[in-house]
Amino acid sequence: MTVISSSSNATQAAITNSAPRTDIRAMTLVTTLFFMWGFLTVLNDILIPHLRHIFTLNYGEVMLVQFSFFSSYFIFSVPYGKLVEKIGYKRTMIAGLCTMGLGGLLFLPAASVPSFPVFLLALIVLAAGMTALQVSANPYVTALGPAPTASSRLNLAQGFNSLGTALAPLIGSKLILSAHSAPIVQPPPQGAALAAYRIQQAATVKLPYLGFASILFLLAGILAFSHLPSLVNGEQMRHKTFWSLFRRQRLSLAALGIFLYVGAEVAIGSFLVNYISLPAIGHVSEKVAAGYVSFYWGGAMIGRFLGSGLLRVIKPWKVLFGAAVLALFLVIVSISFLGIVAAVSILLVGLANSVMFPCIFTGGIEGLGERTGEGSGILIAAIVGGAVIPELQGMLADHIGVHHSFWVSAICYVYVAAFAVGCLRFPVAPVPSEC
Repeated sequence: MTVISSSSNATQAAITNSAPRTDIRAMTLVTTLFFMWGFLTVLNDILIPHLRHIFTLNYGEVMLVQFSFFSSYFIFSVPYGKLVEKIGYKRTMIAGLCTMGLGGLLFLPAASVPSFPVFLLALIVLAAGMTALQVSANPYVTALGPAPTASSRLNLAQGFNSLGTALAPLIGSKLILSAHSAPIVQPPPQGAALAAYRIQQAATVKLPYLGFASILFLLAGILAFSHLPSLVNGEQMRHKTFWSLFRRQRLSLAALGIFLYVGAEVAIGSFLVNYISLPAIGHVSEKVAAGYVSFYWGGAMIGRFLGSGLLRVIKPWKVLFGAAVLALFLVIVSISFLGIVAAVSILLVGLANSVMFPCIFTGGIEGLGERTGEGSGILIAAIVGGAVIPELQGMLADHIGVHHSFWVSAICYVYVAAFAVGCLRFPVAPVPSEC
């Protein structure tokens, strides 16, 4: 698995130089970035049904949207990890925002052609910028205060990430799915009429993504003129064999946990518009169904804000186990029923998802000491699960239908629950010096 380089000074120094009290001003500014990447990530859930109809794609093909997007986390974690090492957290965040802005601008030529591969290219560039933010912002927030409250602090930041994910479907459905208020009529099958249809439908993404790109560049400028604690020192890490980190069973299992949790969360969100619009489930238009997606991501937002307090009084692994069991139960209920029960239960999974990332992430890097940077890189790279799991569910949906394809997500939650139990039974030990 791709990871941050073994000489990741910045992350290690951040952990060792953590402030005794949380830096509220820096925390406030960085959580703005969490909001933006959450917002733009979930816009993919609106793009998926839109592009599926424009280019007449099956589920397996249209899930290349998520495959392209989340593969960037795997591909770019090493380059941005090295960038953190060389230029620090703040400049890496600025580089990430500018890269995201460039990705947003690429939606204009993608819609003008229009071309599905160019849309995928734009998504890759957009996600490359988000990878820079993930690699820098997650460990930065972890290091902005006392270690015992790291899970709570990261969960709070993730709450603002979820605020972005909750608002994105509401705004995206109005801006991008404006022509989908009635059941979609398939485009003309051939010739100039088909080309005209695609241009007209694809044009709805131009103005929104131009606006988002402008906001991203503006944020980069604000961040450039803001003072943030560097959390960096000049001490060099000793070079050690990277593969020795995989002796840390907790870290390896946490990486798989991130892979499956993110995969399940993204897969469910990706299928919600198509799922809720099914006659047997919600029997509504895709534009109306897109509005309900906000309940899924809104549940994650509420859960993260509540979880920030909960994690201060209950062990993270107990919270993670309860959340995973709840998610598994809700997915099985949705698979087993139709109509309003199926729709509501799948939307409530967002609430169960809320605390999973901060629990797994902070627990995965626990005890790594000066190797925390490498461990963080492994966990960030594991977000590639958001590329793989939706694609698997998409291929299954093409064969057995969307309704029963959610068994893929259910299996993911089984592992997360088992992982939480294992962590409760076997506490982590500090990383040995020979690793």
